[in-house]
Amino acid sequence: MPAMNALPALPACCTPLDDQWLLPEALSDTVLLSTCFDPLLLTGNDFPNSAIEPPASIQRSVAKRQAEFLAGRICARAALHQLDGQICVPAIADDRAPVWPAHVSGSITHSTGRAAAIVARKDHWQGLGMDLENLLDPERAERLAGEILTPPELLRMAATPQDDRALLVTLTFSVKESLFKALYPIVRQRFYFEHAEILEWTHSGQVQLRLLTDLSAEWGHGRELSAQFGVKDGQLLSLVGIKA
Repeated sequence: MPAMNALPALPACCTPLDDQWLLPEALSDTVLLSTCFDPLLLTGNDFPNSAIEPPASIQRSVAKRQAEFLAGRICARAALHQLDGQICVPAIADDRAPVWPAHVSGSITHSTGRAAAIVARKDHWQGLGMDLENLLDPERAERLAGEILTPPELLRMAATPQDDRALLVTLTFSVKESLFKALYPIVRQRFYFEHAEILEWTHSGQVQLRLLTDLSAEWGHGRELSAQFGVKDGQLLSLVGIKA
């Protein structure tokens, strides 16, 4: 490959990109890459050396926010490069979503110390949403449940073994975030936690969910989708893929 098509070297704050699939099943025709990042290793030259232009809001922010933005964009650029050889860093839209090339759907996510991106051509996947969260501790999960779960979800949680409740609240939060990221670019309508519900989930990482609002002619109240999640090192990664 000619040097002009090579990607810049990774900054010291990011580990080598990893294509290990942290989820139960790999989606065909997608590229998923992740990295671990350390904000303490971020230097002032990392953005220019990586050929990534930070938006003003990122330039003004703390090292943690800068490092997660840089790590996420590095994953996204490398994933796009692997998908079709182009070198492109997704910009930030006014609604803060990444701006992907017109023929691509994708998602970027980060949580403490880890960032990831997934991309695909729109003729395979019209929507992709991925979300990474630190697992909630039991106390915090009980406190947040009322904000994240619908009344039927709260009833199901009450019937869930105590040991699984924090996981259930974390995965409900994360899957609804992934759903929003996957659907918003398609329907261009904002919706919130109360507008979807988890119907069932398995410890192996399968999730079934349902829309509770009308977002478009195709995406109406009662429409069901599937999602998946995986847990590693105290973090939960979820993914919603909407086939073309």
